[in-house]
Amino acid sequence: MSRILLPATLDSCAPAMAFLRDTLGDQHEDILGFVELAVEELLVNVARYAYAGPAPDGEHADKWGQLEIGCRSVSMDNTPFLCVWIRDWGKPFDPFREAPSPDTQLDVDERPIGGLGVHLVKNVSAHHCYSGDDGTNTIELYFRLDQTPAH
Repeated sequence: MSRILLPATLDSCAPAMAFLRDTLGDQHEDILGFVELAVEELLVNVARYAYAGPAPDGEHADKWGQLEIGCRSVSMDNTPFLCVWIRDWGKPFDPFREAPSPDTQLDVDERPIGGLGVHLVKNVSAHHCYSGDDGTNTIELYFRLDQTPAH
């Protein structure tokens, strides 16, 4: 299991992408672009929204303003996946339930700017989930490694 703790700022995009490339390297080159796209989108959301307001006192006060990115190999129903997670200690937010769904039927000229990030994350990953407990927000994304059909 590999992970990195970074400041929850837009400046962390470059070191986050370097971490992913170094960690996943040649072994997962076929999905690296999808992983980078999803992680960058979620990192930007955390940087912009998770830490609005003053830092609270309490158990996770030392991690206020930070985010963690990690990855590990997992198996679900005998199928190999790469699990990539982003964790923060900001205000609770489940982007999969709370972010508005974009109207992808509109013409490009009629669509509002932004709002496609969570939609993209959902579409580049095989599975996604959010958990918010004990003062943390964790998003897990699963990318299928074996593209052969399950039996």
